[in-house]
Amino acid sequence: MRQQLSDTAARLFLERGFAAVPVAAVAEACGVSVKTVFNYFPTKEALLLDRLEETARTLRTELARPDRTSLEAVLGLLAVELAGQVSSFTSGADPSAAMSDYRRFGDLIRETPSLRAYRNDMADRFVTMAAEALAERAGTDPEDPEPQITAAALVGLWRVQAGSIRRHLRAELPPNRLRDAVTADVQQAAAVLSRGLPA
Repeated sequence: MRQQLSDTAARLFLERGFAAVPVAAVAEACGVSVKTVFNYFPTKEALLLDRLEETARTLRTELARPDRTSLEAVLGLLAVELAGQVSSFTSGADPSAAMSDYRRFGDLIRETPSLRAYRNDMADRFVTMAAEALAERAGTDPEDPEPQITAAALVGLWRVQAGSIRRHLRAELPPNRLRDAVTADVQQAAAVLSRGLPA
């Protein structure tokens, strides 16, 4: 039901615009009550950006692993997300249409203030959770400068990956080349983190 609600909401929002589709329309299209929708999603924005919650939980778990550095953990998560995205482009009958839908999805978020605000709030939560996990590993306070700046830098790699996907989609790269180009961009950004800021 959760997936059906999210998929239906995404389709309706892309067709009509986010503001033009009330939660009741999503509920009706799925044959459930508005209350049922809110049992699964706390807000209308969460209907569209529901995967961010799972990413936040996975980030905390991965950063707590003692067998990986924090950078390795985040790069691993980003690689899994990118592979899933590329797979979604190639799994259907029309990869070009799937890639066009992804571009429209990104445009919808950027053009809708409440969706941008929700995404930014989630990014702040990512930073808070990452700082807590990093501080726990190091035995420090999550409010200390080091876990704070490290967490912010690591979470920034998601922004790099999202921007790279948009850029290479505009260039109309085929899925496999897009995956390689995005991976290279993320690795380049990660190398900056690994080396430290240039003088």
